[in-house]
Amino acid sequence: MATIPSNIPPEVPRMNSRLAGWIGLVLTKLLRFRFEGEFPKEKKVMVALAPHTSLWDFIVSMPLLMAMRLKIHYLMKKEAFFFPFKRLFMALGGIPTDRSAPGGLAKQVANLYRDNEQMWIAIAPEGTRRKVTKWKNGFLRIAYAAKVPIVLIAWDFPSRRAVIDSTYYPTGDLEVDMREIQRRYAKYRGRNPEKQGYLPGVESEEGASSK
Repeated sequence: MATIPSNIPPEVPRMNSRLAGWIGLVLTKLLRFRFEGEFPKEKKVMVALAPHTSLWDFIVSMPLLMAMRLKIHYLMKKEAFFFPFKRLFMALGGIPTDRSAPGGLAKQVANLYRDNEQMWIAIAPEGTRRKVTKWKNGFLRIAYAAKVPIVLIAWDFPSRRAVIDSTYYPTGDLEVDMREIQRRYAKYRGRNPEKQGYLPGVESEEGASSK
């Protein structure tokens, strides 16, 4: 079975580095993980990554993204972008965010979507690797503000897969959207499934960073 899909639509943002692609492919084969599913023909999407239960989620994801030469960004607090890590985080798709800026995080990220022809931004809805009772709703608020669909990508460690489950088009109702998205993730198991203790629901706190 192929490690990565070969039919990636031109709408999906890509990296130009063949070297990064080769390194990613080698690492992916060593990790014995594979990527499954069909990419939507969308230039701008929010990517939800779950269940997020381990640092291994990042270790597995980066080689897969590199192997497919996908240009997917992720959010980090601006304070994390300091020497000598700033250039590395930027190269890997990191976007510095300022939670104290006027309009909040959702507006900042919505502006990024507006100002770029292609933009895929990935967020782990749990917001932490610890066990949580509810997911943070920041990723939904960003999708609402930017008017973009949400691609649901799941880590399933028992089968050693990263899976594009589906593309979800938000209704605008936080409760409805959160329950449906969590329902679609219910069949997947993270590296530490005992940390998947969330219940359907919505936190009132806005939290969108996966770091």
